[in-house]
Amino acid sequence: MPTRLRLGSTVLILSSLLLVSASGAGSYASYSDVQAILDALTDILPSELKIGGDAEARSTAWNAWVARHDLEIRARLDRGDADTLVNWLLLGTSFTSKPTASFELASTNSDQFLQLIEARSRDLVAALSVPNGDERRVFGRRVLERLGYGFDSALRREEAAVHLLTEVARVAREQRGYGDELAGARSGGDATAEFAAASRLYRARGLSLDTSILPGFAVERALMALRDAGLMPRGSVRDVAVIGPGLDFADKTSGYDFYPLQTLQPFVIIDSLIRLGLTERPESIRLTTLDLSPRVNGHLSDARERASRGVPYLIRTPLDFGYPWKAELAAYWGSVGERIGTVNQPTDQPQAGQEIRLRTLSVRPETVLQVYPEDLNVVVQRAEERFDLIVATNVFVYYDVLDQALAASNVAAMLRPGGVLLSNNALIELPSSNLRSVGYLTVQYSDRPDDGDHVVWYRRLTK
Repeated sequence: MPTRLRLGSTVLILSSLLLVSASGAGSYASYSDVQAILDALTDILPSELKIGGDAEARSTAWNAWVARHDLEIRARLDRGDADTLVNWLLLGTSFTSKPTASFELASTNSDQFLQLIEARSRDLVAALSVPNGDERRVFGRRVLERLGYGFDSALRREEAAVHLLTEVARVAREQRGYGDELAGARSGGDATAEFAAASRLYRARGLSLDTSILPGFAVERALMALRDAGLMPRGSVRDVAVIGPGLDFADKTSGYDFYPLQTLQPFVIIDSLIRLGLTERPESIRLTTLDLSPRVNGHLSDARERASRGVPYLIRTPLDFGYPWKAELAAYWGSVGERIGTVNQPTDQPQAGQEIRLRTLSVRPETVLQVYPEDLNVVVQRAEERFDLIVATNVFVYYDVLDQALAASNVAAMLRPGGVLLSNNALIELPSSNLRSVGYLTVQYSDRPDDGDHVVWYRRLTK
């Protein structure tokens, strides 16, 4: 268009990660699971999989490739962290008093943009020099330290600030490339081809964890359409999976960073299922998050540990009412979460002239304990559980055709017959696939052009 690493809780996090691993990480898909996919996509296979010989030789090649590819995909998390740091540098307000920066400013006044990001880079490095246990600052400092930058002298801090400038330039070049690719897809006048191109746009990009409240709204609208069409009967959903639930680090539109890191989708989906009557009993829902990020899995494990001691999970949802949101989106924002916890009344949050209102949701501990984090790379792994519903928003856009086909095969294996996948990306449907698209819905978030999502529902065949 989609780990909490506090210094004082190292032991807790390590134990949480061990629990995640022990809870049943997915197993790699076998050669027999993917043979039909590899045969159908021979022309685009990597060289390691283009081998002759008997089935045993091809199986051996697959086993070696899939383990290596798992590591390759997980390595993209570091590049995604770098992208997140750039977004925070441009839009964050907690570490600087300077105005926010945007690439639109760069296109109209490059000198002003350069001066602004130079100042913001120095302010961010100064903040990272004294993180004081702040999650975002600890994260940003560790990203730079992994690259060899330090904070113990003025020279080293200046080197870190210069590196941030080069990262901004890199992201700007990539954004122009994405824009050019989408423009090329649009020029053909084929909406289906354009959606397919947009659905693989970030196939070479780092894996980003960022999220917001918007995909939750799109998913609820899609669930409502499925219910009303009779494709998802009332009371039929119990076991749910969310692939890549993400962490709300700094909003990509407004850069909100005045509240702690949080994850949204697992909880707002539970709320939507209850609101729409799609679950027989709210307490019967079991929601599994499938993510390859230790930060996401550790964050959720930490939340579960606190919930076991009776501590609720807090979610903050700011919304800028100076933005032309659709009335349906504003209404969703005003009611989401009411079935899973206690919501504070909206309060004005004055910030740089914006008309921001904030809601704070206190999710009940028993609801938090209905969420089970599991480490899983959906491209190469599949869980043993079987789900009625799987949700994956802003996930498959990071993969090419082969990876998407492999992921679709794993999703199909994890769905019960008749189960549904909701995605805002188009997936290739090979003849051998048990997953078929059966409908879609276009959801607009605001009156601005291209501000929305196409949500496609795929159904596992009943055979």
